[in-house]
Amino acid sequence: MKHILLIGFMGCGKTTVAKRLSYTARSPFLDLDDMIVKKEGMAISEIFEKKGEAYFRRVETECLKELLTSKSSYVISTGGGVVLSETNRKILKKLGICIYLRAGENTLYQRLKNDKSRPLLQTDNPRGRIAQILSERKKLYESCADRIVDVDGLTIAKTTEKVWEAFEAERLQRRENKKDRKRILVMHGPNLNFLGIREPEIYGTQTYDDLVNTITEYAKELSLSVTFYQSNHEGALIDRIQQAYRDNVDGIVINPGALTHYSYALHDALASVAAIPKVEVHLSDITKREGFRAISVTKDACQLQIYGKGFEGYRDALMFFSQKNS
Repeated sequence: MKHILLIGFMGCGKTTVAKRLSYTARSPFLDLDDMIVKKEGMAISEIFEKKGEAYFRRVETECLKELLTSKSSYVISTGGGVVLSETNRKILKKLGICIYLRAGENTLYQRLKNDKSRPLLQTDNPRGRIAQILSERKKLYESCADRIVDVDGLTIAKTTEKVWEAFEAERLQRRENKKDRKRILVMHGPNLNFLGIREPEIYGTQTYDDLVNTITEYAKELSLSVTFYQSNHEGALIDRIQQAYRDNVDGIVINPGALTHYSYALHDALASVAAIPKVEVHLSDITKREGFRAISVTKDACQLQIYGKGFEGYRDALMFFSQKNS
């Protein structure tokens, strides 16, 4: 997994535990709030005071999106309210394994009662405020968490140990689950990497990365394992199809782009791996465009052709493999 993420209420120990855990995981520590502070050039309390919580949450989301493209793996301590945004919750799931440090109201009050740096607790009744916010967020934390560690009565050292155990258990479980999943290769031909730029009136404004992320989510829903390959070169696509045979993949979803209409070499490559079921997908309805696009020389080498359904067509393609006995 790319990142280990600690979520939970303020004062549950996320930052301290994450720092210690980074040594065990041999990954650098990253504090999401510190990332926001550096981005904005002011303290969290100042952001809340001068720009408001809604603004803070938007910056928080921007920082999480930046982590999606990070080439490093981190142990990440998140802010207590990170789960309030549905967008954030989805991003957290994509970033890695989320572990919820669950603390009771009394534990949190004892840790926070003298803390003047928490904007949301600057009231005449901090204990009541803790109870109110915790009640509002509890289900969000639990829904976002891959594993939960109860921290009441635990030392930081023991909490860190239990968090590492939870992480290892989740990672092992995911590996075991992945072994049982059908492996699908999703291939894209020329110019698909230019989605969002190329003819948006036909193909839309979403990018190739958006497409990959959407297909990945579809695959998770259907308990499939997907890998991606895109090339603007016919020979490279043929090489990858042949490699799929050696890799014993369970299925191929292919959008050949313009090669659909004239590449008999690509047709022959698909036909040569007859043992692998294949689905051809096109974002647009090729039957309603230029005359040459209505012709597919590759479709006869595939079991199914889907066109004109946009990103949703890939869900249908994956459904084909999910429902297919093998």
